[in-house]
Amino acid sequence: MYARGVARECRAQAVVEMAIVTPVLIVLALISCNLMIFAAAVARFDRVVPDIVLAHAVSPAGMTGADGGEDATATVAAQIEQAMTGYDVEITVERSVGSDEDGGMLALVGALHTYRCTMSYTPWPGALSIAGVNIGSPLALKHVRETVLDPWRPGVVM
Repeated sequence: MYARGVARECRAQAVVEMAIVTPVLIVLALISCNLMIFAAAVARFDRVVPDIVLAHAVSPAGMTGADGGEDATATVAAQIEQAMTGYDVEITVERSVGSDEDGGMLALVGALHTYRCTMSYTPWPGALSIAGVNIGSPLALKHVRETVLDPWRPGVVM
């Protein structure tokens, strides 16, 4: 009689261990899945951004001259978002123009343009609440790619 009780307790122990380990395995699977999606998005973003900046930033549609201004950043952002379809990411593009403060020869020629493209990815599940407990991820993963262009020589990346 005693041997049967011990055997039942051993079998039940495996069920309890599995009930404890299963949520941990689910969380680890979600983390690894989100990291794989982010890694694929970063690879695509790094491959696409220099080409789009090179093609659209130097002379955007409707602009004359090398200085595209705000139209260029909007065009570049729209093209990057179109290229990143399939990934749930947010794209921001900032443009800065370098300047030569000491008034050297570069001030006469023109400054280099730097396009800072940022991709942010919010892991899934974003805002999940079960029984009043927030389970979602509170942070977003970000990746930045800067491309420096010479505005007077189209197709030249510095």
